[in-house]
Amino acid sequence: MIGQRRIVLEPRDVPLGGVRGMNVLRVLPHRNLPTIGAWCFLDRFGPADTRMRVEPHPHIGLQTVTWPLVGEIRHRDSLGSDADLRRGQLNLMTAGNGISHSEYSIGDDPIPLDALQFWVVLPESARHGEGGFERHTDLPTVTLRADEGAAATATVVLGEFAGVRSPATVHTPIVGAEVAVPAGAVVRLPLRPEWEHALLLVEGDAALADHAMERNAMVYLGDSRTEVEVTSTEGALLFLLGGEPFESDIVMWWNFAGRTHDEIAAAREDWEAASPRFGVVEGHDVRIPAPPLPPVRLLPRSRTL
Repeated sequence: MIGQRRIVLEPRDVPLGGVRGMNVLRVLPHRNLPTIGAWCFLDRFGPADTRMRVEPHPHIGLQTVTWPLVGEIRHRDSLGSDADLRRGQLNLMTAGNGISHSEYSIGDDPIPLDALQFWVVLPESARHGEGGFERHTDLPTVTLRADEGAAATATVVLGEFAGVRSPATVHTPIVGAEVAVPAGAVVRLPLRPEWEHALLLVEGDAALADHAMERNAMVYLGDSRTEVEVTSTEGALLFLLGGEPFESDIVMWWNFAGRTHDEIAAAREDWEAASPRFGVVEGHDVRIPAPPLPPVRLLPRSRTL
């Protein structure tokens, strides 16, 4: 068991550069905490008026979870998927042994855009399989009774929360849920004590047991909790993520999640060689080249929290 924690994970500004030319706020991976359950990556891009053009790029060993807050995003991938995505909907792409995709904002002009982008690392039983894509437009919700004020509402994006399960495919015990807490409410979020959890403040104000949260920062809660109390004065939008602690340490570099340096190096070589492993995203003349590998061997990331 990890035990109960209350550790603030501050976001850092990351320039993506290259043909993407975007800046994002990155919360995961944290230098001392590579995974929370199977969640291994979290970026927030926006809010901003922008023309988003993320050209085709590859993934292995993970699922991408795109959760828009404002604006519309077009997803295309090497399976032939072509889907627009808007608020309240979920795009879930499973990389397996290899997939490539692109993400564009809708239209040719800058638009208001804000979204959360998560990665979920795949276990040994699923990471060598075929890729897949799912689009869910009707996700389940659950009402959370308040100790004070109005009830909160949670949208179950991935996995299971408060007895309600998302229809999206998962490969490990996991939870990803957006929670809307009304102004003046005191709400207890039910947690599974054998899982670890973290809570991100997306918008508004919130406190955990009288400890104020910071916008875009995530509070790591550890495990061994059956609930956590959330209060809000003006109202809050939060994202709860967690799950069973992941089965093994991972090597994560660029867009790849693996277990060894050699595995990552092989994936990079395959992408640069335009291997059939990653397929082709139709409708694009440009794709993102892989950066050079570092001059040292990549090692698995271990938690130190």
